[in-house]
Amino acid sequence: MVSEGRMAERIIAGRRLRWDDARAAEAYAQGWWSRATLGDALARAAHETPGRVVVEDGARQLDCAALFRNARALATAMLEFCAPGSVISMMLPNWAEAAIVYHAATLAGMVVHPILPSMGEREVGFMLDDAQSRMVFVPRAFRGRDYLATLETVCAGLADPPRIAVVRENSFGQISFESLLTAQPAQTLPQVDPDGVRMIMYTSGTTGRPKGVMHSQNSIGALIRQLSAHWLIAPGDRFLVPSPISHIGGSIYAFEMPVMLGTSAVLMDQWDAAAGLALMREHDVTHMAGATPFLEQLLAAARAEGERLPALKLFVCGGAGVPPRLIEEAAAQFSNAVVTRVYGSTEVPVVTIGTIDRADIRHAAHTDGRAGIAQVQLAPGDVAGGQEVVARGPQMLVGYHRIEDEAAAFDAEGYFRTGDLGHFIDDAYLVISGRAKDIIIRNGENIAPKEIEDLLAAHPAVVEIAIVGLPDARTGECACAIVVPRADVVPDLADLNGFLRSAGVARFKWPERLELWDALPKNATGKVVKHEIRATLIAQA
Repeated sequence: MVSEGRMAERIIAGRRLRWDDARAAEAYAQGWWSRATLGDALARAAHETPGRVVVEDGARQLDCAALFRNARALATAMLEFCAPGSVISMMLPNWAEAAIVYHAATLAGMVVHPILPSMGEREVGFMLDDAQSRMVFVPRAFRGRDYLATLETVCAGLADPPRIAVVRENSFGQISFESLLTAQPAQTLPQVDPDGVRMIMYTSGTTGRPKGVMHSQNSIGALIRQLSAHWLIAPGDRFLVPSPISHIGGSIYAFEMPVMLGTSAVLMDQWDAAAGLALMREHDVTHMAGATPFLEQLLAAARAEGERLPALKLFVCGGAGVPPRLIEEAAAQFSNAVVTRVYGSTEVPVVTIGTIDRADIRHAAHTDGRAGIAQVQLAPGDVAGGQEVVARGPQMLVGYHRIEDEAAAFDAEGYFRTGDLGHFIDDAYLVISGRAKDIIIRNGENIAPKEIEDLLAAHPAVVEIAIVGLPDARTGECACAIVVPRADVVPDLADLNGFLRSAGVARFKWPERLELWDALPKNATGKVVKHEIRATLIAQA
């Protein structure tokens, strides 16, 4: 069945994938795709380098042999509860156990579904139901939050809830993660198709609900091979991973690279710049990636201690609002490292690989770098603020979980419409200049204003509401709610956020600032003109 352009559909293990025979053949011919899977790579690593540490968090370490042994046992236990192709969710901090879950799902031929631990009951319930998750791994409690209670509440409201497995602490009435590791590993596990879906990761959508992005063994594999070719990675290199493992970036640094490229991952379950600096010093960390606040705070901590991190080879910085000054100052402080901006998304990870030349600080700081294996174009047509960036490549998603989410997401040639505006300089270097889609990026997290606007529109004190992102030196952007209040009831920020709390909305989505206006600016069709709101507030600041 042909959809737009030359794009067809393919069904693997009951899931519909976007498919192009010619581009698939090209990806295989060029070596970006492979018939070998991540499970094959793990088995090989366990045989060839059994004692090599792949992931650690504090005192917990997993070497290749232990990771393979535990992942096989867990995969066997999973298959007692779930059929191959089932969705396995994990709502875990950056803990070593998450690597076991990730690889076990891969070995069992299941689809792993990472959930950001900061998500609220509303978002978690939607995702578990939408993905039809069959099992979910959670901590008993973490950082003062009772995750088990959250999941039990969520699952009580689902018609077909997943089984709950509790990590690091046994809990009466639920499955213990440790007990699952005692299963006798099966001699044979399901055959895994590298073209099939192996991950669903939800991302904020402008429709007001999350969209399930599907990746295959090969789309993620292509991403890893790209980074191997361009990011100065060698066996024995060490990545500090404070970014959530429930993001595409955190997951590849923590789970994929250590097995496929011979690196190791040092996990942090809570970012603290001074502690991160100490870990980088202790472990001779060679690589780190993160949004603007990570680099801002790491630089400040390094300056305070006079630390230059001589082992650091590369820091890649992405997300909203990466100031050129920050890249220049960090490159000066970390005198052996390449520090560069990069650009990508959950749908097309690492569209640009940055500027991997320490001598070229101009392009590293003032552009988002060169394209890697992705083809990048600017869509024809006039858009206020620039032209929309479109991209496709062997590392792109294989489709959305809901087919209706694809309607406006791709052009006729199969390019993903990023919703970001940009232009090229010096023919090859992309500069992202703004967004056509209404998304706020705060601390590296995407926030869909429409989702929050739709909820707060039901607040009894709100007549109209618009939420915009404003520049913020600490978080990249902050969310500001502009409210037209009822004449007799004037809301405050705490009142609005309490309303969101009661709706089970994750805290990072709450607005941080409130403005009360008499009216919202609108165009001739009645649509709120957000760029005017944003410009007014920035001018006032």
